[in-house]
Amino acid sequence: MLGGGTFTTQNKVIPGAYINFVSAANASLSYSDRGFVAFPLVLDWGTDGEVFTVTQGEFLTNSQKLFGYAYTSDKLKGLRDLFQHAQTCYFYKLNGGVKASNAFVTAKYKGVRGNSLKTVIAVNADDNDKFDVSTYLDTALVDSQTVAAASELVANDYVEPVKTAELAVTAGTPLTGGTNGEAVTGTDYQNFLTKLESYSFNILACPSDAAEVIALFVAFTKRMRNEVGVKFQTIVYRMAADDEGVINLKNAITDNNVDFPVYSLMYWLAGREAACEVNKDLTNKAYNGEFKVDTNYSQQALAQGIGAGELLFHKVGDSIRVLNDINSLISFTEEKSKDFSNNQVIRVLDQVGNDIAAIFNTKYIGNIQNNSAGQSLLWNDVISYMDALSQIGAIEEFIKDEVIVLQGTAKDSVVVTCPVTPVAAMKKLYMEVAVN
Repeated sequence: MLGGGTFTTQNKVIPGAYINFVSAANASLSYSDRGFVAFPLVLDWGTDGEVFTVTQGEFLTNSQKLFGYAYTSDKLKGLRDLFQHAQTCYFYKLNGGVKASNAFVTAKYKGVRGNSLKTVIAVNADDNDKFDVSTYLDTALVDSQTVAAASELVANDYVEPVKTAELAVTAGTPLTGGTNGEAVTGTDYQNFLTKLESYSFNILACPSDAAEVIALFVAFTKRMRNEVGVKFQTIVYRMAADDEGVINLKNAITDNNVDFPVYSLMYWLAGREAACEVNKDLTNKAYNGEFKVDTNYSQQALAQGIGAGELLFHKVGDSIRVLNDINSLISFTEEKSKDFSNNQVIRVLDQVGNDIAAIFNTKYIGNIQNNSAGQSLLWNDVISYMDALSQIGAIEEFIKDEVIVLQGTAKDSVVVTCPVTPVAAMKKLYMEVAVN
């Protein structure tokens, strides 16, 4: 892994890009795609022990194979909210458990959903020496193979064969014994975060209301952003993290559904924040998901929530909308002004940090000499990138002559000074009307 993060002095050992963002007033060359979410879940079915990637298209067409349920199942209500906007999700199954099985096959994955599978075996109509071995999920046929013996069976998307089994005609032998395992612990979340370190994403979701789990995610976020240089934001539920990398979701859902805890509005918010373009803001965007949202807050409570760094949804007419697209930062300094609490500003800064680091790490490290020619090339790349952001309205008043590239204190280090002014969407109107 290449080095990255922020710096106080030019004393880094590992090659990489170390980038600081401060409030200037007080102290590929295209920008990368957005829409990437990391989300650990308790699942009845799915890949065990590893982060697995699901795109929006794959979820639409293969949800049953991936998660054990049809796209329209109420069990997938949260994921439908997530994929309304998310393009790619990195999932991790937090729970362990046991695979369901019968005499002929074993479920591909651990979990209770395996108990909904069954094996149907019939003599083949054209060859009495062979068997038709079919796999059903509930009442749906999901696989069928014609073989002479169990040793010829091959694994499918749902079951793995017991090669030593003796095939025999059965109208339907269910798989049994599948479990979701014991309650998820902090260790399970830690295992997920450890595996996640090699991935790049825009939003990390913390689906828990346990203070110790949320604290783990907050600490992980701060370390990855400040020490490793991986820029993303994490959504937590009702935790005053006071950090621009953490979004503090306030609203609960009121659905009486055992599968979806009170913090399940996080599904939609994670997808929406991840997919929000670098030159856009979510303030006043309508929630169009499937959950019932508690918006019983007075104007005073909404104002207090904003002051406390809480991202709130409120009711406007018949719609539920994002009140203010902010993060949890509330302690402002000369280095981090109030602008850093605006998620649109952080999207711009994170985009710059991730993309410039990617350009430097892939094009310059070990390839380009640290002389005037190499520094000039880096200057041109930074200028081209900033121009692209300026053209889409993500930054403004960019002056290329203010970008400076110089050799650092060591022969192999380079220092870039690059003032940027992120653009923010209009949120408040103050108007005077003169009456003549």
